[in-house]
Amino acid sequence: MKTFAFVFARGGSKGVPYKNIKKLIDKPLIGHTLEIVNKLPEIEHCFVSTDCPEIARVSKNFKSIVIDRPSVLAQDDSNEWMAWRHAIEWTRNKFGDFDRFVSLPTTAPLRILSDVRRCLDALDKNTDAVITITPSQRTPWFNMVKFNKEKEGYMNLVIENSDKITRRQDAPAVFDMTTVSYVLRPDFIMKKENIWEGRVRGIIIPQERAIDIDTEFDFKIVEFIMSQRVRSSS
Repeated sequence: MKTFAFVFARGGSKGVPYKNIKKLIDKPLIGHTLEIVNKLPEIEHCFVSTDCPEIARVSKNFKSIVIDRPSVLAQDDSNEWMAWRHAIEWTRNKFGDFDRFVSLPTTAPLRILSDVRRCLDALDKNTDAVITITPSQRTPWFNMVKFNKEKEGYMNLVIENSDKITRRQDAPAVFDMTTVSYVLRPDFIMKKENIWEGRVRGIIIPQERAIDIDTEFDFKIVEFIMSQRVRSSS
């Protein structure tokens, strides 16, 4: 199947300023994702959708094709789904149709090749989208709480139940979505409004590879893990 990879990288970032080009160990953050793409022969082309000239310059150094993202799709509150649609339309106009859309966010640089390959393989004829998930450390049936609307300052479980679950192990298994990889059919993205309108498969990723960089603290954790990887391989 004809497969294109997409990396969506805005210039603005409040949690970590200039996050996508911030140096992580030996290269800009975005470079870790683009290197993974370059090692996957299944992927014919890699496109970087960005509004930032510096991100565009760095991306070209990693053999990527740059898509100029309109500013209206590059705001903090912009709909990522619409950025996906824009990228698909742009790519179809210049490179023709394709079968698999792969989104690899820059914020999950701890992913490995097999994580992406498992997602690619999971997109069968009965599936519209594949996401990556990791076991959650919290569950809404046991230790996730919310403020009581009627009684100020008091708390309730997010999901109240009659089973009186007293141990996390007895609660239904729940998972956190990760940004390791998304694989979808392009037509599904163009016809539907969100990922949950389709048949979605989940690929479980170990927690140590599923960290999503959203804050400086996240960045430091990933930096530490990567430095340990470098040490163990040297």
